[in-house]
Amino acid sequence: MKGLACFVFLLGLASAGAQELIVNRSAGVESLTRNEARLYLTMRLKHWPDGTEVRLFVLPDNDALHQHFVNAILGLYPYQLRRVWDRQIFTGTGQAPILVNSREEMLRRVASTPGGLGYTDGLVSNPAVHTIEVQ
Repeated sequence: MKGLACFVFLLGLASAGAQELIVNRSAGVESLTRNEARLYLTMRLKHWPDGTEVRLFVLPDNDALHQHFVNAILGLYPYQLRRVWDRQIFTGTGQAPILVNSREEMLRRVASTPGGLGYTDGLVSNPAVHTIEVQ
Protein backbone atom coordinates (compact mmCIF):
# COMPACT_ATOMS: atom_id res chain seq x y z
CA MET A 1 0.00 0.00 0.00
CA LYS A 2 2.88 2.38 0.77
CA GLY A 3 4.25 1.88 -2.77
CA LEU A 4 0.86 2.74 -4.27
CA ALA A 5 0.66 5.98 -2.26
CA CYS A 6 4.15 6.95 -3.44
CA PHE A 7 3.19 6.20 -7.06
CA VAL A 8 0.03 8.33 -6.80
CA PHE A 9 2.03 11.19 -5.27
CA LEU A 10 4.64 11.06 -8.06
CA LEU A 11 1.93 10.83 -10.69
CA GLY A 12 0.35 13.98 -9.22
CA LEU A 13 3.67 15.81 -9.43
CA ALA A 14 4.19 14.75 -13.03
CA SER A 15 0.72 15.83 -14.07
CA ALA A 16 1.14 19.22 -12.37
CA GLY A 17 3.57 20.25 -15.08
CA ALA A 18 6.86 22.00 -14.84
CA GLN A 19 6.99 25.41 -13.23
CA GLU A 20 7.77 28.15 -15.73
CA LEU A 21 8.70 31.79 -15.40
CA ILE A 22 6.54 33.85 -17.76
CA VAL A 23 6.81 37.44 -19.01
CA ASN A 24 4.84 39.76 -21.19
CA ARG A 25 6.35 39.38 -24.66
CA SER A 26 7.17 43.11 -24.72
CA ALA A 27 9.95 42.54 -22.15
CA GLY A 28 12.14 41.01 -24.88
CA VAL A 29 13.90 38.61 -22.50
CA GLU A 30 14.65 35.05 -23.63
CA SER A 31 16.44 33.57 -20.61
CA LEU A 32 17.68 34.47 -17.14
CA THR A 33 20.22 33.00 -14.80
CA ARG A 34 18.88 31.79 -11.47
CA ASN A 35 20.47 34.83 -9.82
CA GLU A 36 18.80 37.23 -12.28
CA ALA A 37 15.45 35.52 -11.70
CA ARG A 38 15.93 35.99 -7.93
CA LEU A 39 16.76 39.67 -8.43
CA TYR A 40 13.61 40.26 -10.50
CA LEU A 41 11.36 38.24 -8.18
CA THR A 42 12.73 39.89 -5.03
CA MET A 43 12.07 43.18 -6.82
CA ARG A 44 15.68 44.30 -6.53
CA LEU A 45 15.83 44.69 -10.32
CA LYS A 46 12.92 46.96 -11.11
CA HIS A 47 13.32 47.44 -14.87
CA TRP A 48 13.82 45.15 -17.86
CA PRO A 49 16.89 45.78 -20.05
CA ASP A 50 14.79 48.00 -22.37
CA GLY A 51 13.77 50.23 -19.44
CA THR A 52 10.22 48.89 -19.01
CA GLU A 53 9.15 48.66 -15.37
CA VAL A 54 8.83 45.10 -14.05
CA ARG A 55 5.31 44.37 -12.78
CA LEU A 56 5.46 41.23 -10.62
CA PHE A 57 2.37 39.03 -10.20
CA VAL A 58 2.32 36.31 -7.54
CA LEU A 59 -0.07 33.75 -6.11
CA PRO A 60 -0.80 33.68 -2.34
CA ASP A 61 2.02 32.42 -0.11
CA ASN A 62 0.06 29.29 0.78
CA ASP A 63 -0.62 28.28 -2.86
CA ALA A 64 1.12 25.01 -3.77
CA LEU A 65 2.36 26.35 -7.13
CA HIS A 66 3.84 29.43 -5.44
CA GLN A 67 5.59 27.33 -2.82
CA HIS A 68 7.01 24.88 -5.34
CA PHE A 69 8.05 27.58 -7.82
CA VAL A 70 9.89 29.63 -5.21
CA ASN A 71 11.68 26.55 -3.93
CA ALA A 72 12.47 24.81 -7.24
CA ILE A 73 13.26 27.78 -9.48
CA LEU A 74 14.61 30.37 -7.04
CA GLY A 75 16.12 28.04 -4.44
CA LEU A 76 14.33 29.94 -1.67
CA TYR A 77 11.50 29.30 0.74
CA PRO A 78 8.32 31.37 0.40
CA TYR A 79 8.85 32.95 3.83
CA GLN A 80 12.29 34.19 2.70
CA LEU A 81 10.79 35.83 -0.37
CA ARG A 82 7.99 37.38 1.71
CA ARG A 83 10.56 38.73 4.18
CA VAL A 84 12.42 40.52 1.36
CA TRP A 85 9.21 42.07 0.04
CA ASP A 86 8.07 43.11 3.53
CA ARG A 87 11.43 44.74 4.28
CA GLN A 88 11.27 46.76 1.05
CA ILE A 89 7.72 47.88 1.80
CA PHE A 90 8.56 48.80 5.41
CA THR A 91 11.65 50.82 4.44
CA GLY A 92 9.90 52.51 1.52
CA THR A 93 12.36 51.17 -1.04
CA GLY A 94 9.85 49.00 -2.88
CA GLN A 95 6.26 48.01 -3.29
CA ALA A 96 4.40 44.76 -2.86
CA PRO A 97 3.98 42.40 -5.80
CA ILE A 98 0.50 42.23 -7.28
CA LEU A 99 -1.45 39.34 -5.78
CA VAL A 100 -3.58 37.22 -8.11
CA ASN A 101 -5.99 34.49 -7.04
CA SER A 102 -5.51 31.87 -9.74
CA ARG A 103 -3.20 30.60 -12.47
CA GLU A 104 -5.68 31.86 -15.07
CA GLU A 105 -5.67 35.36 -13.60
CA MET A 106 -1.84 35.24 -13.47
CA LEU A 107 -1.67 34.43 -17.18
CA ARG A 108 -4.27 37.04 -18.08
CA ARG A 109 -2.60 39.81 -16.04
CA VAL A 110 0.92 39.07 -17.31
CA ALA A 111 -0.41 39.03 -20.89
CA SER A 112 -2.14 42.39 -20.52
CA THR A 113 0.59 44.24 -18.56
CA PRO A 114 3.71 45.59 -20.30
CA GLY A 115 6.69 44.40 -18.24
CA GLY A 116 4.51 41.73 -16.57
CA LEU A 117 6.33 38.88 -14.81
CA GLY A 118 4.86 35.78 -13.19
CA TYR A 119 4.91 31.99 -13.22
CA THR A 120 2.75 29.07 -14.20
CA ASP A 121 2.81 25.29 -14.23
CA GLY A 122 1.55 24.44 -17.66
CA LEU A 123 1.84 25.16 -21.33
CA VAL A 124 1.32 28.79 -22.27
CA SER A 125 -0.79 29.25 -25.37
CA ASN A 126 -1.22 33.03 -25.13
CA PRO A 127 0.82 34.84 -27.84
CA ALA A 128 1.29 37.87 -25.55
CA VAL A 129 3.16 35.74 -22.98
CA HIS A 130 6.63 34.29 -23.35
CA THR A 131 8.13 31.48 -21.25
CA ILE A 132 11.61 32.28 -19.95
CA GLU A 133 14.27 29.67 -19.45
CA VAL A 134 15.99 29.92 -16.06
CA GLN A 135 19.53 28.59 -16.30
